[in-house]
Amino acid sequence: MLLSMTGYGKAVATYLDKTIHVEVKALNSKALDCSARIAPVYREKEMEIRRAIQDSVVRGKVDFAIWVEKDGANDSATINTVLAEGYHRQLLALQRHLGYAEAPMCADSVIPLIMRMPDIMTRAEIEELTDEEWAVARQAVDEALAALNAFRQQEGAALRQKFEEKLDNIACLMGQIEPYEQSRVDKIRQRLTDNLKALPGVEYDSGRLEQELIYYIEKLDISEEKQRLANHLKYFRDTMDEPQSQGKKLGFIAQEMGREINTTGSKSNQAEMQNIVVQMKDELEQIKEQVLNAL
Repeated sequence: MLLSMTGYGKAVATYLDKTIHVEVKALNSKALDCSARIAPVYREKEMEIRRAIQDSVVRGKVDFAIWVEKDGANDSATINTVLAEGYHRQLLALQRHLGYAEAPMCADSVIPLIMRMPDIMTRAEIEELTDEEWAVARQAVDEALAALNAFRQQEGAALRQKFEEKLDNIACLMGQIEPYEQSRVDKIRQRLTDNLKALPGVEYDSGRLEQELIYYIEKLDISEEKQRLANHLKYFRDTMDEPQSQGKKLGFIAQEMGREINTTGSKSNQAEMQNIVVQMKDELEQIKEQVLNAL
């Protein structure tokens, strides 16, 4: 089954007051190139996450992110009341020391003053990751990777359709060459005969001429190239039907197809045949461009 290397997947899970988001994007690349942004609470599981990405994605440039959103009411900073009481006692002591004991401190003035003191606001320590939370987060990772592969499968189906179209075009163009093969033999024979007749006082052995003509025609014969190209076309289709996506293998097959088409072009001594070969090269070039996106 043909898969594309480009894709996108995401998943959202909930654990207590947390909303866990997972997002993964992939583009084409010769090897696995993974960039991961992981929330601090899940950093200890980074190697496990990367292994899951490698097993699922196999190849491609991957951008992975997992982050957490908390309920704002439970994530707000808290007042350090013990420290506030200490500041308050020190302020009262300072007031007495300066001789302002008769003028008690007003709450409207002392509380804003205390709130500006260092470390009066505190946040809860980063909680440790529990097995229950990680089970939820890991399921979200798996769901995002599954969504990514589903996207890649859809893109792969579109790629296959394009490949089938281009392969059919190449096979059709190769068939269009056949009428010119026999006609060029007749043209070559006629041209050689006319040239010999044009030479004054030269006699030639028609049997020997026929032998030389056969040798010349064999040098221009493209029967083997056509057969090998047909085999490569079939091999390309069979490879797309394999259970695992074989993007690199398809690229190698496309290179072999190019060799046969180039050899056909070098043996084509007619403008009509050369024009057809150019069209075949154009179709093959489009296959080579798209095969870079195949996993």
